[in-house]
Amino acid sequence: MKDLLAAIAADSAGRARGRRPILIFLGDYVDRGPQSAKVMDAMVWLRRRTDLEIHFLKGNHEQALLAFLDEPERGGPWLGFGGAETLLSYGVLPPGAEQGPDAYVRARDELLERMPAAHLRILQQLELIVTVGDYAFVHAGVRPGQALEAQEENDLLWIRRGFVDQPGPFGKVIVHGHTWLGERPQVVEHRLGLDTGAYATGVLTAARLEDGEIEILQAHRADVWAREKAVA
Repeated sequence: MKDLLAAIAADSAGRARGRRPILIFLGDYVDRGPQSAKVMDAMVWLRRRTDLEIHFLKGNHEQALLAFLDEPERGGPWLGFGGAETLLSYGVLPPGAEQGPDAYVRARDELLERMPAAHLRILQQLELIVTVGDYAFVHAGVRPGQALEAQEENDLLWIRRGFVDQPGPFGKVIVHGHTWLGERPQVVEHRLGLDTGAYATGVLTAARLEDGEIEILQAHRADVWAREKAVA
């Protein structure tokens, strides 16, 4: 993430020409990685920047984390798809399924004690959809045939089938994450999929959208953890 932000900053410095850049994140800041808490630290730092217009979208992993905070007894599935790593990043030992509901509540309470208030505030204020010009930015995608302003949160955070297999149009060009096929983004006529499976591939992707042109920027980090996840 730091490498990609550095690349974005260098790219913007040469092109902004006094304009205030808009930086939009597509969600999934936590889970499946050992440094979720540090990613949240970076988001807090970015939010303080007055030279950027920043938008943080909600992903399905943030939805799952917020649900765990509200109803920890039902948090087993979240722990299984990345939540355990998030707890560890905050110094909380994940409970085992055999320990029962009380262990999940204790883990939630400990997480709330250790999580900075600024992190929780950002999580509670995440946006679902942002539109800029001809583009609409969402985490997962949209339901075809439904107006953008009438989209349901569950689709915006979870949809795959029924969106990525449809040619469009969708009202605007949809820029999304959530579904990845490999190290290269999905650039098709009516949508731009920027998720490149960083947790497994070590590749994090951004796009500069300017004057109808798309320029892809990537950061590569083939660390041991990412390689292990790729073969797991």
